[in-house]
Amino acid sequence: MATYQAREGWEALGDPTRLAIVTRLAERPRAVGDLADELPISRPAVSQHLKVLKDAGLVADHAAGTRRVYRLNPAGLAALRDQLETFWNRALDGYQDVVEQSTEENS
Repeated sequence: MATYQAREGWEALGDPTRLAIVTRLAERPRAVGDLADELPISRPAVSQHLKVLKDAGLVADHAAGTRRVYRLNPAGLAALRDQLETFWNRALDGYQDVVEQSTEENS
């Protein structure tokens, strides 16, 4: 299983097709053919997008007979969520600083 790569994770999700794939995998694991049936792109294109997501650590796969079944990688998504939480906390801290500074200036 690929380890989450922060920069690659954000870049991977910046593509609308890859975001659509992640959205579908959030519902349940799927094979390449199942994803291709739901998206307006070919199986080879789906496979290329899945490779990018896998290399970024956002999806994992396993063999099921002759098919590969893809699912979201919980560790990769948890790391992505941790980054978002860090950004959110920094934004809130910055907002609090601005409010406190404004309050002091108006006193």
